[in-house]
Amino acid sequence: MAEPVNLNRFRKDQARAEKKARANQNAVKFGRNKAEKQLDRSRLENAKRDLDGHQNEP
Repeated sequence: MAEPVNLNRFRKDQARAEKKARANQNAVKFGRNKAEKQLDRSRLENAKRDLDGHQNEP
């Protein structure tokens, strides 16, 4: 005979697994490490500075 299963525990474990899977998908989709964010920020600042340097003064 099989062991009895606590259905509340089963539901909670299943919900945790789904939440963990969703979190992993979001980490892949949106996650960037600190170095990548800093690199993008520095590239944006350089582009702004270069653009401002090319403006004509009236």
